[in-house]
Amino acid sequence: MDKNLSPHIDPKSGFNSITKTFHSLRPPIDLPQEHTPLSAAEYAFSLLAKSPWPHHESLALINSLTAQSISYSEFTRRTKCLAAYLQKVSRLSKNDTAFILSPISIQVPILYFSLLSLGVVISPANPLSTQSEISRLVQLSKPVIAFATSSTVHKLPKLKHQTILIDSSEFESMMMSAKHEFDHVKVRQSDLATIMYSSGTTGNVKGVMLTHRNLIAQVASSYASRQERQSPLVTLYTMPYFHMIGFIFSLRSVALSETVMVMESFDLKKMLKAVEEFRVTRLVFPRPVVVALSKGGLTDGYDLSSVETVVSGAAPLGKDAIAAFTARFPKIVLGQGYGLTETAGGIFLTKGPEEAKPWGSTGRLSGSFEAKIVDPEMGEAFPPCKEGELWVKGPSVMKGYLGDEESTSATLLSNGWLKTGDICYINEDGFLFVVDRLKELIKYRGYQVAPAELEQLLISHPDIIDAAVIGYPDKESGEVPMAFVVRQPQSTLSEAEIMDFVAKQVAPYKKIRRVAFFNSIPKSAAGKILRRELRKVSAKPGTFSKL
Repeated sequence: MDKNLSPHIDPKSGFNSITKTFHSLRPPIDLPQEHTPLSAAEYAFSLLAKSPWPHHESLALINSLTAQSISYSEFTRRTKCLAAYLQKVSRLSKNDTAFILSPISIQVPILYFSLLSLGVVISPANPLSTQSEISRLVQLSKPVIAFATSSTVHKLPKLKHQTILIDSSEFESMMMSAKHEFDHVKVRQSDLATIMYSSGTTGNVKGVMLTHRNLIAQVASSYASRQERQSPLVTLYTMPYFHMIGFIFSLRSVALSETVMVMESFDLKKMLKAVEEFRVTRLVFPRPVVVALSKGGLTDGYDLSSVETVVSGAAPLGKDAIAAFTARFPKIVLGQGYGLTETAGGIFLTKGPEEAKPWGSTGRLSGSFEAKIVDPEMGEAFPPCKEGELWVKGPSVMKGYLGDEESTSATLLSNGWLKTGDICYINEDGFLFVVDRLKELIKYRGYQVAPAELEQLLISHPDIIDAAVIGYPDKESGEVPMAFVVRQPQSTLSEAEIMDFVAKQVAPYKKIRRVAFFNSIPKSAAGKILRRELRKVSAKPGTFSKL
C-alpha cells in the first residue's frame, strides 16, 4: 500500500471522501522519466537484461505444434536483424504505419519488437475480417506497408511498399541476415506506437491510438507485480496478437523473461496436451475456455499439475462459473482482470490467491491509476458499493481515436478521465465488479461485435423493414448475436436465410446465431431501441430459432 496516501483516503477501498475518487492501494508504478527517449521495445529489453536467467538458456517462444523454440538471445538477435533489414532495404522510417494481417505465429512478436524499435506504428487487424472490412481499416490507418501470410494476403489492397509474407522463407532470411547494420532510432515515449481497432456502438470501427508511454506503463505495472521464482513462468495464452491482451502480453512476457507457448490455432485437447508436455505454469484465456475446462471429463487423462494460475479476460466470469472451476481445480488460482483497448490492457488486476477470493471481482486498481464510479445521467461520483459508470485515469489511457475528434471528446475528457461505458461498482475493499455494459457491444469469445453494424446489414435486406440485435447469453461463447427482425408483409424470409445473408458479409465471429420475428421493434420516444425489453423476450423459451 502507498504510505503517502491522503488522510481522506480509506485504506481499505482507496476512496477519497473529498474528491469522490478511488485511488490505487498498490505502490505507484516505477516509470522512466517522461521526456527520456525510449521505445516500448527498448524498455522491455532493458527489463529483460535484469533477468536472473541467462539469455542463451532461457526460452522466449515455443511453437506448441512443432516444438520449435527461440531463446531470448536468438529473439534479440532476430529482432535487430529484421529491424535493420526493414530500415535499410524496405526503407521504413519513424512514424510510418505497418498493417499486420496474420494468424497467431511465433514470428509476430519478433515483428512487433522490430517495428517498435524503428518507431513504426503497428496496426494489427483480425485475419478473419472480410476484404471490405479490411479496406475500411486501411483507409483509416493509411499504412505504407503490410505484413501478412499466404492465407491472408489476397485481402489486402496495394500499398506503397510490397507486402511481406511472414510465413515465407524470405522473411526467415530477413530475421537471420546480419548483412545490414541497424541505425538506432530516437523514439519519444509520446510517439504513437500502435493503432488497435475497437468497434463502437455506432457500428463504426475506431482506431485506438496508443503511445509508447501507454505500453511502457502497462509493462511497468506487470513488472512491479512480479513474484520471485526459481524458474521462468511458462505462459500459454490463446488471445491473438491483434487483440489488446495478446499485443501487450507479447511485450510484458519479454520484460518478465517468460517462456511463451504459441498456439497457431486453438484446439482444447491440443492445448491440454501442450500444458502437460511443456509444463505450463500459467494459462491466459477468455471466459468460454474457463467454462469448457470446468466441464466434467474434458481434462481427464491430462496432467495439469504444473498449472499455478489461470487468468481470465475479455468478459467477467460469473460466480457459478468460478465455483465450477474452483471445485474442479482447487489448487489453481483463478484470477480476473479488467481493461480496455483504450487503456492498453488491464487496469484492475487480481494479484495472488487472496485477491482471487472475492468471486466475481475483476481485481483491484493498478498502481498510479485512479477511478470513479459516476451516475451516467447526473454526473455525480458515487462512494463504494454504488453502481454507476466506471471512469479511469492513468498513464496507459489512450491518446484518442484516430481521425475521430467527436468520439474522442465524448470518451476522453480534457482532464484525462476516460469514460469506459461500463456499469460497475467498487466494494468497500477496493475490488471492482462489472455489472453491465452501458455500451451495447456484444462479446463473442472475446471478440467485440457492434449491434449497430449488424442492424444496418439486416435492414439492407429488401424483405426486412426493421431489425435490432442484442447479445444473447451463451455458456460456451459468453454471448452470441441474436437478431429481432420485422419482415415485409407477406414475406416468407426464414431464419436460415437471414443468418446466411449476414454470414456472407461479415467475419465468422459476427454471424447472427439466433433469430426472432417481431411485428415491431420496441423503441423509446426518442427512437432508441429498448434492448432491455428485447432481452426479456429473448429469455422466454420457444421465441426464436438458433443455428
